[in-house]
Amino acid sequence: MACRQFDKAADAISLPEAIRDRTKYPRRCLAVSLPVKRDDGSVTVVEGYRVQHNLSTGPAKGGIRFHEHVTLGEIGALAMWMSWKYSLVGLPYGGAKGGVIVDPSKLSETELEHLSRRYMQEMVNFIGPHTEVPAPDVGTNEKIMGWMMDTYSNHVGHISPAIVTGKPIAIGGSQGLREATGAGGAYLVKKYLADLKIPLSKTTVAIEGFGNVGNETALAHYGAKIIAISDYTGAFYNAEGIDLSRALKYVRYQKVLRDFDGAEPITNKQLLELKCTVLVPAALERVITDKNAAKLKCRVLAEAANGPTTNAADKIIDARGNIELIPDVLCNAGGVIVSYFEWLQNLSNFYWSRDEVLTKLFGILDQAKDAVDTQQKKFQFSRRLAALTLGIQRVADAKATRGLFP
Repeated sequence: MACRQFDKAADAISLPEAIRDRTKYPRRCLAVSLPVKRDDGSVTVVEGYRVQHNLSTGPAKGGIRFHEHVTLGEIGALAMWMSWKYSLVGLPYGGAKGGVIVDPSKLSETELEHLSRRYMQEMVNFIGPHTEVPAPDVGTNEKIMGWMMDTYSNHVGHISPAIVTGKPIAIGGSQGLREATGAGGAYLVKKYLADLKIPLSKTTVAIEGFGNVGNETALAHYGAKIIAISDYTGAFYNAEGIDLSRALKYVRYQKVLRDFDGAEPITNKQLLELKCTVLVPAALERVITDKNAAKLKCRVLAEAANGPTTNAADKIIDARGNIELIPDVLCNAGGVIVSYFEWLQNLSNFYWSRDEVLTKLFGILDQAKDAVDTQQKKFQFSRRLAALTLGIQRVADAKATRGLFP
């Protein structure tokens, strides 16, 4: 899916053959075996990956996901998308991604710490504050990033907070990072709704994936009505509006939405096809497909997740012409932007307030939105193709300018 997107974008901007494959293929792929000592004394070996897609524009950067269905191909695709995302918003990074084939909910905290530290130990020869900087993703969090930072710091013999982002505030994390991806997505949705002259007071939102990103993208604090939410345990709908604070409190104590009594249960399929102003896929990849793209009843599709819409679905949505798509490389870029801010603060040992962070974030998103909209109008591209061509062209230009090391 990622490669087909690249090929389409490369064709659209007539990317020369001499630079095309250099821009497309990952720089480095690493597979490691991770033995973990369990609480009962047994040892389980799990497989982990790290893909560095591009190092021509700066240190590689990308999240680490712990999920039972991780594959090397998935990690490679996500690393490629990260390259275009960083390039699109003007950050001096290349794309990377990591993953471990494990269900973290089946590990005790001690086992999870052992796994996290072992993964970082296997990576120490390939990463560094100026080489590659990991971050959290699906199944990982700031506590895990803290363990990884400590592991790396012990290896090099001094504290190195800039080795990972998404850390706890106490050890160099950034104000505003926890909500940055969702807050950035909500800000962009608000801007596009204003372009469409749709008032927020009349906006309804359905969120597929009620995690940290999903609930921050909800637009509730802007006055929108949240009519549906879901996680992997179930989906829930209330036409009169779901009390977001109640749902958040429920998940804080129950961990999942299962049996939430603030709305009626529906299927995830039904949620995706609800009539709403904004549909926010904020979970995993490929949930909008050619099977349901024609049935979507939203006005704005805000891709808070990476790769939630397949290429076949994209064609259907483009042909319909009545859905404003905010592509993932733009919509969920808030997290990577504030991760960059965290890295800068760590390197300088000078820290910013939450208001400073969010003000800088929204300024960068404004510039990226304007660039995408200009590209879209200039070439009559779809918004996704406009975003991808901008990101890909900038990476290709960097590689061509640097030349080819013999």
